[in-house]
Amino acid sequence: MHGWTLDLHMWDPQVAALRDSFRLVRLDRRGHGLSGGIPTARQDAADLAALCQQLQLSHVALLGMSQGARAVVEFAAGSGHQVRALILDGAPDVTHPHAPEEVPIRHFRALLRRGELDAFRREWLAHPLMRLRSPDPGVHELLAEMVARYRGADLLGSTDNEGSVAAAPDLRHIRQPTLIISGADDLPGRALTAQHLATLLPAAEVAVIGNAAHLPNLDNPGRYNELCRSFLLRHS
Repeated sequence: MHGWTLDLHMWDPQVAALRDSFRLVRLDRRGHGLSGGIPTARQDAADLAALCQQLQLSHVALLGMSQGARAVVEFAAGSGHQVRALILDGAPDVTHPHAPEEVPIRHFRALLRRGELDAFRREWLAHPLMRLRSPDPGVHELLAEMVARYRGADLLGSTDNEGSVAAAPDLRHIRQPTLIISGADDLPGRALTAQHLATLLPAAEVAVIGNAAHLPNLDNPGRYNELCRSFLLRHS
């Protein structure tokens, strides 16, 4: 499950590296990529359940990045019998439905309501959550292409902040092995959240990826893929 303003193509480096060992399913969340609608973590979790049913997946391991981690946690808390393992990458504070704002949502919403979509995209790509450490021009091009496909439906709708949900999921129901990933140069708040989640989830382990910020799967895909492969082979 990808993060805000991104889409299923963010996982291109992981699909290329892991498809030899695993069946990989990725999707465009509502309002992202080629999907219509307005995303929320609760709706994303319902979509995930419907997708598993459609594909007849009785057991899955789930990887959720940033805002996508909210949906993964929501799904795991309510459908734990299907989930073998979890990977949470750069997760926001999923224990609070309205975590402190790290993104200037009101400003971005105002830009979109004035029709300044290109200005929003420029400012968002310059935000610390989107800055890449990788010098690979192909990675920078991939990121820009994903943001160019984002149309801002959630900002133009009634959503108050990034990934808002009606209530925080009950983490006591999540007892599956969980890998919590952080980029070494991610925002300090995300690093604190990773440590906090590790204390709440009884079967959690934490990994910090060097030479990476909030998008470690793009900044340092070699290390990211190695961590995911090792964890999934042990638990999925």
